[in-house]
Amino acid sequence: MYAGAPRVVASLWDVRDRATAELMRRFYSQMLTGGIAPAAALRAAQVSMWQEPRWRAPVHWAGFVIQGEWH
Repeated sequence: MYAGAPRVVASLWDVRDRATAELMRRFYSQMLTGGIAPAAALRAAQVSMWQEPRWRAPVHWAGFVIQGEWH
Protein backbone atom coordinates (compact mmCIF):
# COMPACT_ATOMS: atom_id res chain seq x y z
CA MET A 1 0.00 0.00 0.00
CA TYR A 2 2.99 2.29 0.51
CA ALA A 3 3.67 1.89 -3.21
CA GLY A 4 0.23 3.27 -4.04
CA ALA A 5 -2.02 0.22 -4.31
CA PRO A 6 -5.56 1.20 -3.27
CA ARG A 7 -6.22 -2.21 -1.74
CA VAL A 8 -4.49 -5.49 -0.93
CA VAL A 9 -5.90 -8.99 -0.59
CA ALA A 10 -3.96 -10.78 2.13
CA SER A 11 -4.21 -13.98 4.10
CA LEU A 12 -4.33 -14.02 7.88
CA TRP A 13 -2.70 -17.46 8.08
CA ASP A 14 -0.68 -19.84 5.94
CA VAL A 15 -2.89 -21.25 3.18
CA ARG A 16 -1.86 -24.03 0.82
CA ASP A 17 -0.88 -23.01 -2.69
CA ARG A 18 -3.60 -25.02 -4.43
CA ALA A 19 -6.39 -23.51 -2.32
CA THR A 20 -4.97 -20.01 -2.77
CA ALA A 21 -4.70 -20.47 -6.53
CA GLU A 22 -8.30 -21.66 -6.71
CA LEU A 23 -9.59 -18.78 -4.59
CA MET A 24 -7.64 -16.20 -6.61
CA ARG A 25 -8.88 -17.69 -9.89
CA ARG A 26 -12.46 -17.29 -8.70
CA PHE A 27 -11.82 -13.86 -7.21
CA TYR A 28 -10.28 -12.39 -10.36
CA SER A 29 -12.90 -14.04 -12.55
CA GLN A 30 -15.65 -12.35 -10.52
CA MET A 31 -13.89 -9.01 -10.41
CA LEU A 32 -12.49 -8.71 -13.93
CA THR A 33 -14.97 -10.66 -16.03
CA GLY A 34 -18.05 -10.12 -13.91
CA GLY A 35 -17.39 -6.46 -13.17
CA ILE A 36 -18.00 -6.95 -9.44
CA ALA A 37 -16.37 -4.72 -6.80
CA PRO A 38 -13.31 -6.30 -5.13
CA ALA A 39 -14.94 -6.92 -1.73
CA ALA A 40 -18.01 -8.50 -3.32
CA ALA A 41 -15.82 -10.55 -5.65
CA LEU A 42 -13.81 -11.91 -2.72
CA ARG A 43 -16.98 -12.81 -0.86
CA ALA A 44 -18.45 -14.52 -3.94
CA ALA A 45 -15.24 -16.50 -4.42
CA GLN A 46 -15.23 -17.56 -0.77
CA VAL A 47 -18.89 -18.59 -0.84
CA SER A 48 -18.40 -20.58 -4.03
CA MET A 49 -15.53 -22.50 -2.43
CA TRP A 50 -17.54 -23.10 0.74
CA GLN A 51 -20.27 -24.71 -1.36
CA GLU A 52 -17.93 -27.38 -2.76
CA PRO A 53 -17.07 -30.40 -0.60
CA ARG A 54 -13.39 -30.29 -1.59
CA TRP A 55 -12.94 -26.71 -0.39
CA ARG A 56 -15.63 -26.55 2.32
CA ALA A 57 -13.22 -26.30 5.26
CA PRO A 58 -12.71 -22.62 6.18
CA VAL A 59 -8.95 -23.13 6.35
CA HIS A 60 -8.97 -22.99 2.53
CA TRP A 61 -10.75 -19.65 2.06
CA ALA A 62 -11.71 -17.84 5.29
CA GLY A 63 -8.30 -16.34 6.01
CA PHE A 64 -8.39 -13.89 3.09
CA VAL A 65 -9.30 -10.25 3.66
CA ILE A 66 -9.19 -7.00 1.74
CA GLN A 67 -7.35 -4.10 3.31
CA GLY A 68 -7.67 -0.56 2.01
CA GLU A 69 -10.43 0.68 -0.27
CA TRP A 70 -13.08 -2.05 -0.30
CA HIS A 71 -15.13 -0.76 -3.28
